[in-house]
Amino acid sequence: MMLRRVPTSIALTATAVVGALALSACGGSSSAKDGSGKLDVVASFYPMQFLAEQIGGEHVKVTDLTAAGAEPHDLELTAKQVAKVKGADLVVYLKGLQPTVDKAVAQTDAKHVVDATAASPLVDHHLAEGHSEGDGHEHEDAAGDPHLWLDPNRYAAVAKGVGSELAKADPAHAADYQKNTDRMVADLAALDQEFKAGLQDAKGKSFVTSHAAFGYLADAFGINQIAINGVDPDAEPTPARLAEIQKAAKEHGVTTIFFETLVSPKLAETVAKDLGLKTAVLDPLEGVKDQAKDNYFSVMRQNLANLKTAFGTTG
Repeated sequence: MMLRRVPTSIALTATAVVGALALSACGGSSSAKDGSGKLDVVASFYPMQFLAEQIGGEHVKVTDLTAAGAEPHDLELTAKQVAKVKGADLVVYLKGLQPTVDKAVAQTDAKHVVDATAASPLVDHHLAEGHSEGDGHEHEDAAGDPHLWLDPNRYAAVAKGVGSELAKADPAHAADYQKNTDRMVADLAALDQEFKAGLQDAKGKSFVTSHAAFGYLADAFGINQIAINGVDPDAEPTPARLAEIQKAAKEHGVTTIFFETLVSPKLAETVAKDLGLKTAVLDPLEGVKDQAKDNYFSVMRQNLANLKTAFGTTG
């Protein structure tokens, strides 16, 4: 599976490996609770952290390996973080997104691990204009979009996996984990219905993004992503590609060029200026800068509001 910005050679530094081994030799256990009496849960980045916190509730202490506001794809683990993964009661991650985390997980003997890609397998997506698919839109096959959490139903499948593994790690509180899982799944089902109702009467069904991060969202709600770049947001589009984007935007009546919160808006702003279009944020929810103000649901609802505005619908 191709993912964006994966270096050609990725390995934990010698210091990190030595430090992790030394710390783990001091008695770290994958089955014991930490000193607070709570399960020690390690999450690889925000969407995994959110599920662990919401489903684990008062029974867990969650550590996010990716700092708030940081690009998760760029993560390189420290020796302390590697040791944290080694000693966790539960690790929740998305295999293939962060190779440094993949390697740390592979080096542990943790009994309880949730891989989001196994809970809701990644699929190839039709992410950008170019290849006719016979459904009234033009698409281009592009693999490597890991953003499955943007489809509430797929995210719910991961939530069930987290709840199940928490119950195995801590059977005494299995009933609480099940209750919290059921609530999360119900909330995600309601969100799914909000998106379907909000977008069903849209005047336009195509949107332009700075890079191909919204394949799962597009698939889930019957809309069409036109990506300036593929899965790598830092790539420079060719003049030919920009000409294709301009043509597609005019053909589909696109009003808005979307950019992301953790990526520079410069490319989107340049394209929008050339076409006389507006810009707005469509957040891939790889991270939330201020978790005291926003969470998965509030950001997703803001995404819906921005899409409705761009599509000219008030439904």
